[in-house]
Amino acid sequence: MDLATALERLEAAGTEQNRRTYRRHGARDPLYGVSFAILDKLAKQAGRDQVLADGLWATGNADCRVLACKVADPVAVDEAQLDAWLAGIDNYGLVDVFVAGIAAKVPGVRERADRWSASPRDWTAQAGWDLYGRIALDDPSIDDGFFLALLERIEAGIAAAGNRTRHAMAMNLIAIGSRNERLRAEAEAASRRIGTVVVDHGDTGCKTPDAVPYLAKVWYRKLARAARTDA
Repeated sequence: MDLATALERLEAAGTEQNRRTYRRHGARDPLYGVSFAILDKLAKQAGRDQVLADGLWATGNADCRVLACKVADPVAVDEAQLDAWLAGIDNYGLVDVFVAGIAAKVPGVRERADRWSASPRDWTAQAGWDLYGRIALDDPSIDDGFFLALLERIEAGIAAAGNRTRHAMAMNLIAIGSRNERLRAEAEAASRRIGTVVVDHGDTGCKTPDAVPYLAKVWYRKLARAARTDA
């Protein structure tokens, strides 16, 4: 898929309803308002294509940048490009897509998470904590000590963190607590000491979940799956 074809399809697929929704979640114009179902379909058709990703990103269009994150090639992207793209992001939704689509797939994730999470810029620190969340959920090889240290950082720093960074840190309590029973207990204890995490979600229906009841649901599902497997 070339850039002209991608732009034509994106423009044709946009709707005013989606544009209003995305703006409420922080997306800025220009944007087409393309559903994520269609974006995923286009990404599947295009495959990993760094030339296309670069062209899409350069447009500055919000939908184009989401698609760019989905088609960017982890083999062709280096640290400097990741930093440059992140520096141009100014809404939490695109941070999430950027991390899941490309930043979590380029080698050096732990070092990148350490560096970004220490940034005073809210979007950059959010990306760092999003990366830690991906590590917690996706890499079973890492020992508990790494995550216990993260829990200490969360407890010590969440109150003073930026708005979206607080949300990402709160979600890490859940991701870490989902790994095993020991980390669940530690994450729940940290959550109780922290108390309610206040995040401004703007004119949306989104909420930052309380880790303790959320983890109860996670572990109920885990145990139910295990019981079905053993049956």
